Amino acid sequence: MGNATEWFDYGVYAATATYLTDAFFPGDLGTLGTMLGFAISFLLRPLGGMVWGPLGDRIGRKAVLATTILLMAAATGAIGLLPTHSQVGVLAPILLIALRVVQGFSTGGEYGGAATYLAECASDKKRGFLGSFLEFGTLAGFVGGSATVLTCQLAFGSAAMHDWGWRIPFLLAVPLGLVGWYLRSKLDESPVFTEVAEEENQPPGGLRGLRELVTTYRRELLTLAGLVVALNVVNYTLLTYQPTYLQKTIGMGESDTTAMMLIGQTVMMLVLPFFGRLSDRVGRRPMWLFSLVGLAALAVPMYWLMGQGTVWAITGFVVLGLLYVPQLATISSTFPAIFPTHVRYAGFALAYNLSTAAFGGTAPLVNEAVIEGTGWSLFPAVYMVGASLVGLVAWCFLRETAGTSLRGTEVPDAGGDIALGSLVPAKAAIAP
Repeated sequence: MGNATEWFDYGVYAATATYLTDAFFPGDLGTLGTMLGFAISFLLRPLGGMVWGPLGDRIGRKAVLATTILLMAAATGAIGLLPTHSQVGVLAPILLIALRVVQGFSTGGEYGGAATYLAECASDKKRGFLGSFLEFGTLAGFVGGSATVLTCQLAFGSAAMHDWGWRIPFLLAVPLGLVGWYLRSKLDESPVFTEVAEEENQPPGGLRGLRELVTTYRRELLTLAGLVVALNVVNYTLLTYQPTYLQKTIGMGESDTTAMMLIGQTVMMLVLPFFGRLSDRVGRRPMWLFSLVGLAALAVPMYWLMGQGTVWAITGFVVLGLLYVPQLATISSTFPAIFPTHVRYAGFALAYNLSTAAFGGTAPLVNEAVIEGTGWSLFPAVYMVGASLVGLVAWCFLRETAGTSLRGTEVPDAGGDIALGSLVPAKAAIAP
């Protein structure tokens, strides 16, 4: 519920991109301005990760998660109250970007903390299945955002949406955020965190943990960062840039685009727990290998198919979404397990947010800039292929951790226990 609230904003921002362009970035390069507004929030995510991550390793996961959701909800609701460019001129886009910065800073501690908390509370044998519900919440936020915008489009019409209707979905984030804060404030602390804190007779983390992370766990940081390149270029191309792409490049209508995104995201959301459960049986590495190879092979054909009409656009989107789900379903069980407990929150937050800032949040901006500059409508697919190849390199250094305990201060490693589930034996793929 909390994660859905955090990511409701991203679904709303993506679905209202054309309205935001008219309201805040009028002119020939307006769409680029809107995509910049999306991308700039990611520049603060690494800073947020450096602040919230070590703090979460020191004072606990619960307190940080309750704080970040309040910041996110307040900033999202404030977007719905902003004056437009026609009212206050250049101040309008400045205020929008300032609020996006606040969102980026809070999100820098949100996702890593939520995934870490879930992974540490789940049983070792069901971590993949239970962890997949974090991404169920993420997609529920996207779907909820898209569904809210679609409902407003059907209820108010295009003219009203461009005038004032786009504000309604942003304002709804405030009550959602209060519900998420209430739920998180009632959580118990992670037992894995509590155990390590008691054994060391002091809370782990802080600057000491950050220094240890950078000096001792470089391999783990780089492995996670490489996987996130693949994960988030696909994520923010498919789930965020896609409405703009379909409307401007393919020529689909506003309501058709929103409905297509809603269908595709709903299908992805419903199959997430099944892929999560499968990863508990065969391991995380085979799931990632299947997804990365499938996306590298089929991204270009599916994007070509999207240009052949609405029905084919839905088909291509669903195929790519289903190929992406094995990554999405196993984030919460794969990424936290890369690090030991005392640097887990900080390691996840730092590597995830640095990579996302560079290659995830910028994906809509890069896609739009290249298409605007060259007219090459298949570039988003080629970008996804390149990101998947980077992910495959990182995959070679990923340890198998399915069924492995996350307790203690050693790097989790299942060794050869799940090797039969992978095309490359786990022992052979793991450097000492």
